[in-house]
Amino acid sequence: MNIPLAFQLRPQNLKEFFGQEKIVGPNTWLRSVIEKDQLASLVFWGPPGTGKTTLAFIISKEAKADFVSLSAVSSGIKDLKEIVIRAGENRRFNKKTILFIDEIHRWNKAQQDALLPHIENGLLVLIGATTENPSFSVNSSLLSRLKVLILESLSDNDLINIIKRAEKNTGLKMGQKERKLIASLSGGDARRALNIVESILESNETPNLKLIKELANKPQLHYDKDGEEHYNLISALHKSLRGSDAKAALYWIIRMLESGEDPLYVARRLIRFASEDIGLANNSALMIANQAYEACAKIGWPECSLSLVQATIYLAKSKKSIAVYKAYNLGMDEISQSGSLPVPIHLRNAPTKFMKDIGYGKDYKYTPEEDDTGQNYLPDGLKNQKFKKLVL
Repeated sequence: MNIPLAFQLRPQNLKEFFGQEKIVGPNTWLRSVIEKDQLASLVFWGPPGTGKTTLAFIISKEAKADFVSLSAVSSGIKDLKEIVIRAGENRRFNKKTILFIDEIHRWNKAQQDALLPHIENGLLVLIGATTENPSFSVNSSLLSRLKVLILESLSDNDLINIIKRAEKNTGLKMGQKERKLIASLSGGDARRALNIVESILESNETPNLKLIKELANKPQLHYDKDGEEHYNLISALHKSLRGSDAKAALYWIIRMLESGEDPLYVARRLIRFASEDIGLANNSALMIANQAYEACAKIGWPECSLSLVQATIYLAKSKKSIAVYKAYNLGMDEISQSGSLPVPIHLRNAPTKFMKDIGYGKDYKYTPEEDDTGQNYLPDGLKNQKFKKLVL
């Protein structure tokens, strides 16, 4: 059976571990508790390939603990019960049990809650790993008992050191240009970098830039359509459009689309932007955004990509006005204050004789034929003075 290179070269101690100096560097909290053997339950939050599983493994070795690993995708409470029995046996011999749960955000509330008593009584030291913001994906009751450590994407220098270690262990020889290219194509992901190195080894060819590009195909873009990165990127796009920075808006929309975002979602956000941030300054903006949505619906991805980019550049370069946005908010504020005020009787519809007899529609001036000077179209009793003074 072929063992992946990334697994073969997994660091066995902190000296072999590259990156995350803010987490495991000198005088850090984690380094201190490892050295003092005072480890508490924690969760590693960060992008793929940044060392979450590796750090958990190293910690267990340093603590001389029984390391049990679960994937939240394929495990549940039944597995936890078996581990609790095992941990009870370990406790009899004064041995710690570290339970590592990869992708802990995939466990549901009941499964996460089942961990609580065993963390409380110290039977288990939990190390969770997640690519999603724990405040969204981990129950508050469990999160309050965990120390959250944030891992960052690895720098190119960290990746180059990892690649050099792989060369030393495999006998592969590369130049600095090749290492830099692999690092830049790996998107801060050590596993991806090692996978590219492994592909080079399997090709039996001399490493060169052309070969590396072919094997890597395209950069690995970290993205989760249901997680925090989804909201981070759409926020960056919206703010770039608002700031009239067409280049930045272009960057963010391409990054979202190439990462697998639904083009229709992006198009809907452009429609919202056209009214919220451009509005009356350029009424054509809403039409352009709608046409981009129609293009996405008609021809789909990837053919609709240029339509979205065209609309994005247009919206970024357009004049901006938040008059419509402010008007809506003022209207909402007025309605929340004054409630359901009655429609003035002269504006009411009178489809029956009875309604006409009681005054519905009486004294209404038909403006195409009559002067409407002084005719009131708002209900009596409006409270919001700002709304009354709103100029449109």
